[in-house]
Amino acid sequence: MNTDSRQSPAPGVFATTHWSVVVQAGEAASPQTSEALAQLCNTYWYPLYAYVRRKGYAAHDAQDLTQEFFARLLARNYLGGVDRRKGKFRSFLLTALNHFLVDEWKKARARKRGGGQVVSLNARDAETRFGREPVDALTPERLFEQNWALSLLDTVYCQLQREYERDDKGALFHELKFCLTGARSSVPYASLSARLNMPENTLKTTVHRLRQRYRELLRAEVAHTVASAGEIEEELRSLFRALAAS
Repeated sequence: MNTDSRQSPAPGVFATTHWSVVVQAGEAASPQTSEALAQLCNTYWYPLYAYVRRKGYAAHDAQDLTQEFFARLLARNYLGGVDRRKGKFRSFLLTALNHFLVDEWKKARARKRGGGQVVSLNARDAETRFGREPVDALTPERLFEQNWALSLLDTVYCQLQREYERDDKGALFHELKFCLTGARSSVPYASLSARLNMPENTLKTTVHRLRQRYRELLRAEVAHTVASAGEIEEELRSLFRALAAS
């Protein structure tokens, strides 16, 4: 069995994507369901939080709303009618959140605040990030799209960093991580190879593999949130459109 942690995802990734596992929560709860939903929630909590804030809710209300929404999402009956084939996970989330804000928040307001966290929502960090958002340029929906793209890229970046650290290559990743942003040309290969004491051809190959693995992880992460392989390219285009609008 190949144990290289940086191999491409298996061709059958769509049989066990996070999204498909989450949908099964409507039928039977399981540790796999909770883990898959937790991974998705960790990527999407800030885009949803910022969306609620842009809708006009105060910070403490947005915190409560986001936590309560994810609590409802974890409930079996809340996911019972979800059909993964009818949309992407982020579209489902935004539709469900809007429904929650309109129809269910009145009930949630009567509950005692601070009844337990479903996702790890760092309120101070969230408000710091929200304070950096453009004030007038983006609608709540456009802001959600942009934050979805940034959160997904951050998730992929952290995955790649952990892989290199597991291979005792954390220092190399730290030196080369700027190559993932498209700014590689700002530092000539000759200068970089001298700094790293690495032959230039070896360095070029190393950078190529770093970028290639980043793209593989990005595609795999997007695959977790769509229904079929045919939707990956369109979702990637949506991601890059959202980033271009930032």
